Amino acid sequence: MGLNEYFEFCVSTKVMYGENLAAEVGGEAEALEGTKAIIITDKGVLDAGLVEPVKKSLEDSSLELVEVYSDVPVNSEVEVCKEISELGKAKGVDTLVSVGGGSVIDTTKGANILLSVGGDLLEDWQGTHLVPEPLKKHIAVPTTAGTGAEVTLGAVIKNTPAGQKISFNSKYLLPDVAILDPMLTVSMPPRLTAATGIDALTHGVESFTSLEHSPPADAFSYYVVQTIFMNLPTAFENGKDLEARGYMLIAANMAGTALSTIMSIGACHGMAHAAGGLSPVEHGVANAIILPVVMEYNLEHCADRYAGLAGAAGVDVAGLDDVAAAKKVTGRITEFIRGFGLPQTLKEAGADIALAERMAEEAMGDGQMYGNPRETDYDEILALFNRLLE
Repeated sequence: MGLNEYFEFCVSTKVMYGENLAAEVGGEAEALEGTKAIIITDKGVLDAGLVEPVKKSLEDSSLELVEVYSDVPVNSEVEVCKEISELGKAKGVDTLVSVGGGSVIDTTKGANILLSVGGDLLEDWQGTHLVPEPLKKHIAVPTTAGTGAEVTLGAVIKNTPAGQKISFNSKYLLPDVAILDPMLTVSMPPRLTAATGIDALTHGVESFTSLEHSPPADAFSYYVVQTIFMNLPTAFENGKDLEARGYMLIAANMAGTALSTIMSIGACHGMAHAAGGLSPVEHGVANAIILPVVMEYNLEHCADRYAGLAGAAGVDVAGLDDVAAAKKVTGRITEFIRGFGLPQTLKEAGADIALAERMAEEAMGDGQMYGNPRETDYDEILALFNRLLE
């Protein structure tokens, strides 16, 4: 795949990195000229005490902290976005502070649409470039190193009654400030560390091989893959290693930045969204399961791109042609993923084979499929799901 004739690169979020930086949220909120703030989080993050430095910083600032909302579910929900927006309207909120993983940050983005411009989240705003104007101020404080949602212009939110994960994309969804504090990720257990890290790795790999890849995305993606290979094993084995934790936060953030140059990254994410919408499979785990089979499916259609990741994955491909090099690189990535002991099939992760056809239908309608380097076919995607569900 050569240079694309056109690409966009939109990154307007102020990114800050440093230990104990969560204590600076209040000052950043003041700089944004906020007056009334709400913290949005989940119960796990709240119970772990990770909200406390953010809460104290806001209470010590000139802003009024009107609420700490902690009922965000594992998968962002449309109804929760509505509930938060109604709460925000009632209390005059102009500054939203998300403290958590991708679900919390995406929930905040969805709530911000409704709080700022109103309407119906599903009927009016799902899709790309539909949000018409800037939203309320949003400071994102990630507590996992995975989605990079703190710097993406998208949000994926579950519509539970339909069993669908819905995508929203707009430059106005980019948070104003992202605060990367490795201290907030130290308490992540090994399994969550692995799952979120593989999510970021998948962002890097799929951004690099997407039909919409671009020079900025290539540069970010290569660094992401290299950094995760070097640091995820350490963060997994020793969660208190702040340097490894810091590098993983940065890698996830840069993977999110790569996503901001690409609207559609590939079949793995399309399939993972479908699996997560219809079953209890977590997004990072779904990516860990699906990426190896999608790399195999795509290999001969983008061998040069997979081969291009050899150095990042620490693979020697000297003297090999693109296909042979790509097989060696994808084999190494698969081996790396499986070294963390995550489920290797969707069945093992709790999904039902009876859902295979619905998953394939949902995946084929997902916007992430359009960037896949191999043109996807329903029967082929169904065969991949069946393989992973048997």
